[in-house]
Amino acid sequence: MAFSLKTLLPKRFRKTTVTVPVVRLSGTIMAASGPLRPSLSLAGVAGLLEKAFDMKDAPAVAISVNSPGGSPVQSRLIFKRIRDLSEEKKKPVLVFVEDVAASGGYMIACAGDEIIADPSSIVGSIGVVSGGFGFVEALQKLGIERRVHTSGRNKAVLDPFRPEREEDVAHLLSLQREIHETFIDLVKSRRGGKLAESEELFTGQFWSGLRGLELGLVDRLGDLRSVLRERFGDKVKPVVIQPSRGFLGRRLVGQSVLDGAGGFRADLAGAGAAERLAAIAEERLAWSRFGL
Repeated sequence: MAFSLKTLLPKRFRKTTVTVPVVRLSGTIMAASGPLRPSLSLAGVAGLLEKAFDMKDAPAVAISVNSPGGSPVQSRLIFKRIRDLSEEKKKPVLVFVEDVAASGGYMIACAGDEIIADPSSIVGSIGVVSGGFGFVEALQKLGIERRVHTSGRNKAVLDPFRPEREEDVAHLLSLQREIHETFIDLVKSRRGGKLAESEELFTGQFWSGLRGLELGLVDRLGDLRSVLRERFGDKVKPVVIQPSRGFLGRRLVGQSVLDGAGGFRADLAGAGAAERLAAIAEERLAWSRFGL
């Protein structure tokens, strides 16, 4: 039988605090990231996840998700890394949805052994979307000639400055169906019999956390602190895992161009205005789909 010197200490001197690491995953999901292109990617969050799961005395790992989605590849890579670490370290994962866990954000949320949402959170959007603009008529009105030379008949597929071809659109829709099926299979494998019988589940529709509970997309309603206190006692201590800092305290991962209120961060004031505004607009567009 294992013996611990802690048992010789008076009860009042024994450690009673339960520490639970918290990893915050917030932002749009894409591979390319940086100060002017804030995003979630496996490269950006892998270190945080490793630190969280390496806390030996922690009974679980809490993950706070707040994302409107993005790259299906990066979403699945983050999902897979969380599940791999959970199984390797034998630690359950509690996912807490903040404003939104939609599309790729919901895919990441499915890595949780339990998904907890606020009644007003947005969840779902299990689908695939791509978008762009066509500038063919605009070029004609401006008297601009578009010149594209390729080696390979399909190298200029869906060029926004050339008329759309039916076969190009058909190919894109085929790819989307394959990715959509992968997404559906992942949700079914994680949520299993919890999902309600509904034709709307996999149409790309999204719902409030309250409705998501009825549909089986989440397990319960609540917030991080209350649920952890209920699960591990009043002395539980949630500890947010922070990114490493390099020279002069600069953040190395998880950078964001937006502050908590959705405003511009002053520490990026020296960057080019056009690129900065484009990055902000791109991220805000992703959030605005869900009224945020």
